[in-house]
Amino acid sequence: MAEKFERHRQPWTAAEIQKLHTLAKKGMALKAIAKALTRSEESVKERARSDGLTIANLR
Repeated sequence: MAEKFERHRQPWTAAEIQKLHTLAKKGMALKAIAKALTRSEESVKERARSDGLTIANLR
């Protein structure tokens, strides 16, 4: 069963975006970044793509 995220469709804050960029540059995996940001993997993947980031283990 899929994990439920209470932050469903919530806008990204500047702090979350900064943390995403930092974690992606450190080479963290998608799953770990999603957990650290309490966001779904799909949400993180979409945001990374829109910001032009490369994430390790991006499927």
